[in-house]
Amino acid sequence: SLQDQFDNLEKHTQWGIDVLEKYIKFVKERTEIELSYAKQLRNLSKKYQPKKNSKEEEEYRYTSTRAFLATLNEMNDYAGQHEVISENMTSLITGELTRYVQELKQERKSHFHDGRKAQQHIETCWKQLEASKRRFERDCKEADRAQQYFEKMDADINVTKADVEKARQQAQLRHQMAEDSKAEYSSTLQKFNSEQHDHYYTHIPTIFQKIQEMEERRIVRIGESMKTFAEVDRQVIPIIGKCLDEITKAAESIDHKTDSQMVIEAYKSGFEPPGDVEFEDFTQPMKRTISESSLSNSRGEGKSEPKYGGKSKGKLWPFIKKNKLMSLLTSPHQPPPPPPASASPSAVPNGPQSPKQQKEPLSHRFNEFMTSKPKIHCFRSLKRGGAGPEDFSNLPPEQRRKKLQQKVDELYRDIQKEMDQRDALTKMKDVYIKNPQMGDAASVDQRLAELAQNIEKLRLEVQKFEGWLAEVEGRLPMRTEQAQRQSGLYEAQSTSAVNSCAQDRESPDGSYTEEQSQETDMKVPATDFDDEFDDEEPLPTIGTCKALYTFEGQNEGTISVAEGEMLYVIEEDKGDGWTRIRRNEDEEGYVPTSYVEVYLDKNAK
Repeated sequence: SLQDQFDNLEKHTQWGIDVLEKYIKFVKERTEIELSYAKQLRNLSKKYQPKKNSKEEEEYRYTSTRAFLATLNEMNDYAGQHEVISENMTSLITGELTRYVQELKQERKSHFHDGRKAQQHIETCWKQLEASKRRFERDCKEADRAQQYFEKMDADINVTKADVEKARQQAQLRHQMAEDSKAEYSSTLQKFNSEQHDHYYTHIPTIFQKIQEMEERRIVRIGESMKTFAEVDRQVIPIIGKCLDEITKAAESIDHKTDSQMVIEAYKSGFEPPGDVEFEDFTQPMKRTISESSLSNSRGEGKSEPKYGGKSKGKLWPFIKKNKLMSLLTSPHQPPPPPPASASPSAVPNGPQSPKQQKEPLSHRFNEFMTSKPKIHCFRSLKRGGAGPEDFSNLPPEQRRKKLQQKVDELYRDIQKEMDQRDALTKMKDVYIKNPQMGDAASVDQRLAELAQNIEKLRLEVQKFEGWLAEVEGRLPMRTEQAQRQSGLYEAQSTSAVNSCAQDRESPDGSYTEEQSQETDMKVPATDFDDEFDDEEPLPTIGTCKALYTFEGQNEGTISVAEGEMLYVIEEDKGDGWTRIRRNEDEEGYVPTSYVEVYLDKNAK
């Protein structure tokens, strides 16, 4: 029946809408996967990015590590394309289909409402026809009965004429009613047939056609969405391809020769290989001598050999493994930097050189080190805060030249900054002089004087470092004995540091040496002892401090602090300008005393 067809169509169109909603859910889950994948890729790229101001950042000067960094950056862009996929699918598919489903539901509801209305109308017409037919049938039967009754009364001679006339009139009335019912039934029948024809040949086909068009639009729409699904992916393929091309390009830019040369430049010492070991003849009744080129050769010992940058020509070959304990003999010295608002410090005045002492056997030094307890405490301070000497004389010649060149360039940049500030203040002063209402010209005089003083000090620093640089590069004669005495402040301070170590003196720039000759021959970075004292008990806190300025803490043993940061004090300034602080269990070091405001605990030991 027609009603069954409507039920079937209603079920089918509902199933079509369910399919569309299922596809919307599928695309939505795909967008969530793309977002999650992009987030994981970004986190992965961020995880392996080098940390700022760390050792990892220095490692990224090699071509291989730069290529890896480029790969990380491209992976970040790669993740961005997956985010684009998610955004486009959400806007072009999920959002559009969701709105279309709502419109489809309304249209479907309207069509089936019209169908039910047409069905109800034809059923009503059918009921009217049935009622008219039953009424016509009833009136015909009533007319037949009235006619038969009249004929019976008319044949009966015992019935009066009045009764016969009454029966005749009743029969005529019933016959007229039957005629009227017949006419009404005929009219209703014609009307019903017309309605039924329109219903089956016009109204219902129109409704079915609309439902069919609606269903076909749904099918076309889901097909277009599937095409869009593929196109969204296809649109980002060129960009993803570029990302992959960049990764390939970065990989092809790796140059093993360049990396090897960078390693050579970074660690090139400039030392000459040691000479042949001389034969020591013990058969002769004379005092045995030790060859100048021997590995245990002391610096000087009655010989006045020329020195190169404060180093002995009999320097150890850098590939020979030195004793870790000897590294403690060369802790560098460096004054703390001034606060940002103050002038740069002048050079440390040169002091007298430590007197040369006769070299002791290495075994005697080792035994003294193993049995001397106070020195261990000093070693810990060396490990925590050792910085290089001002002239970088603890470095090999080539490395020293690089460090001095970097220092000279840095000083020139500082001078330029100070000169720029001076020029700006001079212009401001001229403006104040011409327009007194804008400001007091005398207010900048003090700052101009400070800048002039800073520039002069920086120029003196440049002259000092350029002198050392020229000496290293061979542009000037080697140091005279007088120059050696002037530059021997470091050795004298190193000797004094040993005495202070015996009294538990710790300093970030303190140094330990027993004689000047061993300072040259046995230099090893103090960090070699890092693994020797890691199990030492941490120092107790004696107060707190607040950072007045930001300190970068780039030298070994120092710690970076931010302005306004609160930290713990574990050792106060001993007169060298440094205070030892702690942030947490793993982070402690030295900062310039002038950079912090210290609040000592009165009850601290």
